[in-house]
Amino acid sequence: MTNKKLLILLFLCTTLVFSQEKTQSFSLQQAIDYALEHNRTVKNAQCDIEAAKKQKWETISTGLPQISASIDYQNFLKQQVSLIPAEFFGGNPGEFAEVTFGTKQNISATATLNQKIFDGSYLVGLQSAKVYLEISENAKTKTDLEVRKAVINAYGNVLLAEQSVQILERNKAVLEKNLFELTKIYENGLEEEESVEQMQITFSSVESSLKNVMRLKTLAYQMLNITMGLDVYNNTKLTDDLESLTLQNISLELLEKESNIENNIDYLIAENDKKSKELLLKLEKSKALPTLNAFLNGGYSGFGNSFEFAKKSQQWFGSSLFGVNMNIPIFSSLGRSAATQRAKINLSKSEDDLIETEQKLQLQIASAKSDYQFSVEDYDNKKQNLQLAERIEQKNQVKFFEGIASSFDLRQAQTQLYTAQQEYLQAMLDVINKKAELETVLNTINNQ
Repeated sequence: MTNKKLLILLFLCTTLVFSQEKTQSFSLQQAIDYALEHNRTVKNAQCDIEAAKKQKWETISTGLPQISASIDYQNFLKQQVSLIPAEFFGGNPGEFAEVTFGTKQNISATATLNQKIFDGSYLVGLQSAKVYLEISENAKTKTDLEVRKAVINAYGNVLLAEQSVQILERNKAVLEKNLFELTKIYENGLEEEESVEQMQITFSSVESSLKNVMRLKTLAYQMLNITMGLDVYNNTKLTDDLESLTLQNISLELLEKESNIENNIDYLIAENDKKSKELLLKLEKSKALPTLNAFLNGGYSGFGNSFEFAKKSQQWFGSSLFGVNMNIPIFSSLGRSAATQRAKINLSKSEDDLIETEQKLQLQIASAKSDYQFSVEDYDNKKQNLQLAERIEQKNQVKFFEGIASSFDLRQAQTQLYTAQQEYLQAMLDVINKKAELETVLNTINNQ
């Protein structure tokens, strides 16, 4: 029995140590840094950049020398017979002689070098590959910004849930004590039953809210884990607290920062789209230009009525050829013209989209600055309201047990306090989230 207990104890200790090793602690900045490396969307965006680099080289390589080789083997199971006038061989006119040309088997090996000399579409393709790489890099930057903002939001939601649990547990403990005392007073006939019922309603409401927040806290941790690129059930611990983060994120200097639209990632993406449309127009125009290609090949051929090509006695006949090919487009039944006009229309649309993006961003930046400034002001207001609500609740609690205030007045003061507590927590979270939103739209993270 003693050995069995010892084994169980060792197992529990091992499990405890293992669980402690699996716990990962993060400050907000550490969580952001971790997510920018391990978030699955970020990793895919980085893969897109690598793929764009490979595609760029793929495009470049089409204009470089291309070498190919081929080996052909033929074995006539039955050779073709040709008829030739017999008089060529001294025969009678009108008669034909059956002749078989060539050998029954032959083999040839050829190597060919192709080189593009001029192709307008190739020059456009080189420019397009560069723009495509820029598009992928800008998409990665936007992904980083969005993931950073998502981590801040998820981190803040966890802290909000943690703080809410602490406050609700404290409220529940106070209510539980008050309800116990009030019940005793009622049992002694010194208080009305309605007062006890009012207190029970408040207690039940707080208890229900606590259970709900506990569930939400679990979900908030899981959402943070997913956003960071961790396993959804990872044991994550946060080292920052909501109030200190709020104070760190109060920086009104950000409101004075110059709004450079050209630094905004959405503007850069719209500009990339305009460049791509310009290149598509160039591509359609280039199709009216001639293309010039050169080639050089060389090879050897062997012939025989039986397969003896591996023998040293086999004769091999060499050949070589150089050539230049020019393809001149002359008339396409106005197909190229229609394609060019379509490309011009798409370019015009992208130019309008760029202007509209710039206008929207100016409004978005102004709105983000306004929201952030309001969140800072609202935080100060909600902090003062909480202090007032705490004093009012304490006064009403004293008055109630002294018989001066009614149970309704106490419940109203308690409800007001609980509302002020949640509004204060939400105000702190808003400061953090609104600053993250402003930093994202200003793209200050990548320009510091």
